[in-house]
Amino acid sequence: MNIRLLRRIIGLILTALLLTGIILLSGVTAAAQGRSQRRVVVVRPIPPFGPYGRYDRFNAYSEYVFRNGEAAYNQGYNDGRKTGESDARRNNSYDPERSHYFHDAGFGNFAEVYREGFSSGYREGYELRRVG
Repeated sequence: MNIRLLRRIIGLILTALLLTGIILLSGVTAAAQGRSQRRVVVVRPIPPFGPYGRYDRFNAYSEYVFRNGEAAYNQGYNDGRKTGESDARRNNSYDPERSHYFHDAGFGNFAEVYREGFSSGYREGYELRRVG
């Protein structure tokens, strides 16, 4: 009878230790899960490029930020004329909206005015190159 009692006591002690370990470990894993769900932001430097080997994020698109609609139209016209001539020279179909200049006009101000100027310049450049 003493052996049965001894086995029961040892069983209860082992059960209590096992439950204590499970409770302690479950708290640690819950805390670890909470830590692993944090967002990590990795900041990488921008690689240098350009004529001077430096990237100036403030002036990267400065030629497409205009003070007035006339400057936007003129820049669009010039870009469109060059692109139209290039497309005609390569026998591409007439499509001013294919150009990245046309699509990227949205990052500056006066985007619609720029696109109007681009379309006019593209038409003229394409026709002049086709005729000449």
